[in-house]
Amino acid sequence: MRQLVIGDKNLSSWSLRPWLALTVAGIDFAEVNVRLGRPETKAAILRHSPSGKVPCLIDGRTLVWDSLAICEYAAELAPALWPADAAARAEARAVSAEMHSGFTALRQNMPMEVCASRPGEGRTPEVEADVARILAIWEACRARHGAGGPFLFGAFSIADAMYAPVVWRFTTYAVAVPPVVRAWMDAMLALPAMQAWRAGAAAELVARPA
Repeated sequence: MRQLVIGDKNLSSWSLRPWLALTVAGIDFAEVNVRLGRPETKAAILRHSPSGKVPCLIDGRTLVWDSLAICEYAAELAPALWPADAAARAEARAVSAEMHSGFTALRQNMPMEVCASRPGEGRTPEVEADVARILAIWEACRARHGAGGPFLFGAFSIADAMYAPVVWRFTTYAVAVPPVVRAWMDAMLALPAMQAWRAGAAAELVARPA
């Protein structure tokens, strides 16, 4: 069976992205969980991932060790993870790549902590600029594609998976959002897979406190 090597569900935003895409698409895999921030963490990850980082997908002899690359691999197994329309698919890839490579200030100052509540923290001017750009992306996607369903491109796609950690960030840090964005975030939070991820994060904190 395929294996997905992931870090702490409370903290590992990069792990959440492919985990969510695989789960929502119904692609079978087994989790290999590695606790982050411990002396043995690097060695434990290197037993699976050549980059020494999580996530890493192991599918027989195939190794894929980047979040977006794993999502692309998943889309070869479940093509519906990208929009069927070529123009929408290109846009979805563009916003996914922007999330993959950008928003450094948001990552540094508002890290994902699924089970935490830190309203108002981390709101530097650079973070505010990142928040504004992300909201603009979400609003534009919903305006153009919202007729097809409740997600960024109507049906759930890799774009939703790529921005899923930001849903948790905006929830943890109580970021105010416009109604159209609130509706999309609510749809994301209602996903059984997102609820399962949060339950897993809470269970990890109880079973293996930092």
